[in-house]
Amino acid sequence: MASGDELIKYITERVVNYIDTPKEVRRKAKVKESWTTRWFGMIPFSMSLWKDDVSSKRKKRQK
Repeated sequence: MASGDELIKYITERVVNYIDTPKEVRRKAKVKESWTTRWFGMIPFSMSLWKDDVSSKRKKRQK
């Protein structure tokens, strides 16, 4: 395990790095999730994957 001094040094570096970055850069770095994911979770994503899979199988059958 890391010693207490190393842990304090690591935390201090992280805090200083956070404080030194401008607010605009920090806001842009955040990834905003889409409203569909926020409201419905992974269901829309899984439905789109399923739809793509079904449509590709239909195209293969028609050929």
